[in-house]
Amino acid sequence: MLNNWMLIVLLALSTYISRIIGLEIMAGREMSPPWRLYFNYVPVGIISALMVKQILVPIDGQLAVSFPVLMGCLFTAITIKLTRRFLPSVMFGAMIGWLTRYFIS
Repeated sequence: MLNNWMLIVLLALSTYISRIIGLEIMAGREMSPPWRLYFNYVPVGIISALMVKQILVPIDGQLAVSFPVLMGCLFTAITIKLTRRFLPSVMFGAMIGWLTRYFIS
């Protein structure tokens, strides 16, 4: 459990620091296309890493797919795509994950 929290804190710090660098140091300057791509994709990369870490769980020395987490993520993504509303989509995905864990798995 501590490792997950340490990962979350380190990823949050790296995101925050990259944003501070982008805002404070590069304010008013023209950014090159590679830097612009970097600053646009850092949050997406961090969220993806957190999701993969939760979906693929180690069991007996091998990686296994957590079906409830996978279902929650898929339903959240579909709902966000259809409704374009973040919080209700996350709540719906969490509910689907919970229902999958307790009634299907």
